[in-house]
Amino acid sequence: MTRPEALFPLFAALETLPGIGPKAARSFEGLGVTRPRDLLFLLPHSGVDRARRGSVRDVVPPTTLTVEVEVGAHFPPRRKGGPYRVMVRDAQMDWALVFFHARGEYLHKLLPTGQRRLVSGKVELFDGVAQMVHPDHVLRVEEAGELPAYEPVYPLTAGITQKMVAKGVEGALARLPAVPEWIDPALKAREGWPDWQAAIRLVHAPEGAAALAAESPARARLAYDELFAHQLTLSLARASLRRQKGVETRGHGRLQAQVLASLPYAPTAAQSRAVAEIAADLAAPLRMNRLLQGDVGAGKTLVAFLALLIAVEAGGQGVMMAPTEILARQHFEGLAPLAAAAGVRLVLLTGRDKGAERAAKLADLAEGRIDMLVGTHAVFQKDVVFHDLRLAVVDEQHRFGVAQRMELGAKGRAVDVLVMTATPIPRSLALASYGDMDVSVLDEKPPGRRPVKTALVADSRMEEVVAHLARAVAEGRQAYWVCPLVEESEVLDYASAEARFAHLRAALGDVVGLVHGQMPPAEKDAAMAAFVAGQTRVLVATTVIEVGVNVPNASIMVVERAEIFGLAQLHQLRGRVGRGAAESTCLLLYQAPLSESGERRLKILRDTEDGFRIAEEDLAMRGAGDLIGTAQSGLPRFRVADLERQAGLMAVAQSDARALLAADPGLTGPRGQAARMLLWLLDQDRAIRLIGVG
Repeated sequence: MTRPEALFPLFAALETLPGIGPKAARSFEGLGVTRPRDLLFLLPHSGVDRARRGSVRDVVPPTTLTVEVEVGAHFPPRRKGGPYRVMVRDAQMDWALVFFHARGEYLHKLLPTGQRRLVSGKVELFDGVAQMVHPDHVLRVEEAGELPAYEPVYPLTAGITQKMVAKGVEGALARLPAVPEWIDPALKAREGWPDWQAAIRLVHAPEGAAALAAESPARARLAYDELFAHQLTLSLARASLRRQKGVETRGHGRLQAQVLASLPYAPTAAQSRAVAEIAADLAAPLRMNRLLQGDVGAGKTLVAFLALLIAVEAGGQGVMMAPTEILARQHFEGLAPLAAAAGVRLVLLTGRDKGAERAAKLADLAEGRIDMLVGTHAVFQKDVVFHDLRLAVVDEQHRFGVAQRMELGAKGRAVDVLVMTATPIPRSLALASYGDMDVSVLDEKPPGRRPVKTALVADSRMEEVVAHLARAVAEGRQAYWVCPLVEESEVLDYASAEARFAHLRAALGDVVGLVHGQMPPAEKDAAMAAFVAGQTRVLVATTVIEVGVNVPNASIMVVERAEIFGLAQLHQLRGRVGRGAAESTCLLLYQAPLSESGERRLKILRDTEDGFRIAEEDLAMRGAGDLIGTAQSGLPRFRVADLERQAGLMAVAQSDARALLAADPGLTGPRGQAARMLLWLLDQDRAIRLIGVG
């Protein structure tokens, strides 16, 4: 597919615009501007009131003033580097324009004595006398119409001035093509949004501060265009995944019943509902692409295992993948008793399996003698061949973007995919990152999970905390002590963890263990194993324990310098305790005095254990990019849309995109063709390739 001809002028080189040479074009790259199209979406962030006034007397300096004056005498500087003054007279009084380091002949040309000019700039009082230093604009009276009453102010970068941007934007606006409407007419009418062309013109000619707000009709419309294009891309990805014929996988339920009978408690309603949603997807002839979202301790593992059992009951195989070896091992240990209850063969495959042992596992896998495989992403190596893989469960998804999800699909026949994440993600972000997936949410805690008491403690009371720990250890309890990440440097982290380890060892004896990022994997595993077995009672750790570690006897979590951790991270850490029968506590040690936002963050944690509420709050405080780490999240960068403030538009965009594709899967109808234009305009190349595939 090729770009529509109407858009060619917007995708030409930047130098084709008036006033932009090769040097300026290079500078513009600093603003992310490489083509005329990019200037259309470089929106002003503020504006300057340039409304005409009669005289300096009509304003209160310091302020911006636009006024018509008669030019008087010129007074060159008396000494080198001094001010050059040009006297002017407005309707009521005389005052001065002041220039530094300007050439006299240039100023005489710009401001000829005896002529009238329109000047605009910042007017200030200097020794009680009004003066304007370096006016922003000096225009002939007949050119006055070129100066808008409200002048937009654009973001700048080195080598670029407001005038250059304004001129470039003017050139780009002159190339605006007529485009068909891609927004649903009823929605557009309801919201009172302008046409695309009008919207672009309006955002570059704001009539006042209100026009710069995200809610203004022109900006809201352009934001919606972006969200709609993004959701169309995700929906096309979803459709192309679903178009790949899936295998109908139906279980007979006997193995699931055996496992449920072996458990000391019944699953929650949320767990049963999620299993039913997954079973329906597996039985359908389309490929499943589902996100299982649950807070810390909501029981995702059981749901995933029951889903894998459906694959086994249907005569196929299942695989569960974790991001690290520690987690893969842990899943394996957690699932082993369930697999035993069901009488299925579960095997662990990691990068450590070598030689004959690895060869034997691979042979069993290919022959179908292994029902379920647990491993790291190593299970995707070329030599790993399944006999009949039906379901892949991926843990801790957000290390895994849309692109990897599509690759996962390419690994052999149409495998159904279930992704688990323990990071509660606010709905607007879930739609941005996982809009191509269907979502099941576990929003209840299984019985037997006790609430965790959370307390904020200033680190000046460190010795009290250590004494409290000594008593707990004497009672046979176990504790985590998490050290802060220092300045993103592994070496320093290691030093701070070592120092705390030495301190606690001196106070508590050799029941203290240590695990940190610098250790060789075998030592890390040995330290974890000693803690799991209860040989060490206190585990000093950097955040390597954040995800997934399960030690039911551990009932105390101490986080040092808690104020420098993110909310989601603290919530994850707290979720490591409260897994056993004992009353659990989480002590957040902070360094006083706390900043306002630091205090707000820690108080939210103290007041609630609801991960979704915490995530909403985190989004409000930190912004979308930080929340899931934009670098790995594959979260799109929007130029106009603001994910925090326009979350509602994202949901509308998703249902609109899905509705359009349901009615017109090839985007061949009039609105479909318009939507293609939008995808080209917003550079959604991936979407365009997907239509091409379709």
